[in-house]
Amino acid sequence: MSTPRRVVVVGAGMAAVRLADGLAGRAQVTLLGEEPHPPYNRILLSAVLEGTHAVDDISLRVPDHVDVRLGARAAQIHRAEREVELVDGRRVPYDTLVLATGSIPTLPPIRGLVRVDGRLDERVHAFRSLDDCLRLDAAVPGARAAVVVGGGLLGLQVARALSVRGLDTEVVEGGEHLLRSQVDGKAGRILARDLRRLGTTVYTGARAVRLTDEGLVLDNGFTLDTDLVVLTSGGRPSTALARRAGLTVRRGVVVDDGLASVDDPVVHAIGDCAEHGGRTTGFVPPAWEQAGILADRLAGSRATYAGSRTVARLRASGLDVAVLGDPEHIGGDVVEVTNPVLGSHRKLVVRDGVIVGATLVGDLSQIGLITQYYDRGTVLAQTEPGALLMAERPSRPSTLPDDAEVCACAGVTAGRVRACTSLEDVRASTHATTGCGGCADSVRSLLASRTLEGITP
Repeated sequence: MSTPRRVVVVGAGMAAVRLADGLAGRAQVTLLGEEPHPPYNRILLSAVLEGTHAVDDISLRVPDHVDVRLGARAAQIHRAEREVELVDGRRVPYDTLVLATGSIPTLPPIRGLVRVDGRLDERVHAFRSLDDCLRLDAAVPGARAAVVVGGGLLGLQVARALSVRGLDTEVVEGGEHLLRSQVDGKAGRILARDLRRLGTTVYTGARAVRLTDEGLVLDNGFTLDTDLVVLTSGGRPSTALARRAGLTVRRGVVVDDGLASVDDPVVHAIGDCAEHGGRTTGFVPPAWEQAGILADRLAGSRATYAGSRTVARLRASGLDVAVLGDPEHIGGDVVEVTNPVLGSHRKLVVRDGVIVGATLVGDLSQIGLITQYYDRGTVLAQTEPGALLMAERPSRPSTLPDDAEVCACAGVTAGRVRACTSLEDVRASTHATTGCGGCADSVRSLLASRTLEGITP
């Protein structure tokens, strides 16, 4: 028997573990993780901060026989020798190298964040890693107030978690509304209203410019008295290692349809650090799709990557948001229903009868059906888009057709969930609920419906 091909993955995050899972039994896989912690679900860090999940709850299952090396920081790629050099001087040989280095935070231009000795002010916290989360978690009991800089998906998750923990929480967003990269002003205003209702103050169209002893100074003249400043805005693909290796890097590591570097066919990139077709992504579904395709290719398939659909979900208590595609920039007819009293905004972008984008805020009752139509490119009758948005009652998960998608991160259908015997079986065999966690309630309802129908899970 020939020796399995050596696949070395720089990174031990969600994309890397998904790739390792896809290669189980097909290759000899080594994950080089820079952090000291075993692989974990980064999307659920806000749930750890909120207190709804323990650290052990967000750990990722790594297949047996995968060599996971923790605290292994890669310093250099020696492409001619096909070796990765670590910061301690050790070298790891590879036949195939995969870069899954993710993204790194960048400091916003706020004076006073960094002290004269070069260290961050003790009030300042990033929120990208488990260590960041644990450090912030330890600071919460001694704090009274917190300011979250950034009104994107991560910022809202962190703000909600801190508010749940009892802190007076404020969000500062430089754009005119929250989630400006994903939703329009109507949806953003409803989110701001929901946050205020939940006890969080929101400042939009304002930028933090300076951190002083008195607090965080905004460009509108306000000074926010705070014990904690959490930075959630600003991040970029981690590409320094690829640059040093002489690989083509624009915003991310440029890859072809086989997810290989355009400079070296045995070096690949997936997840946040990869750039395909001029685009980088920052979401779980594209990263997992890339990992699955690359695993098949490395096992001999001719599968190619044509670009992923974007599905963004906000995971935060009391806030429900889902965005399909790029509804703010793609062309088409817009059908929308807004009810600020109920705190809901539903919007479809339809072109030639096909849903090409969608925004759902406050009411995700039709997310399964809308996602199904979106994925399939189903041509709808003229009255159907409006009917979808006017439906106020949720479709019971038990009534969803087997081919309706339940988990957007892993592309899992209702039928695949129904075929499982337990929640643990769902997680192990389909990866549903292990991404953003937005499908957890639907999955549990589908499993419960098996019992009601006389099928014992």
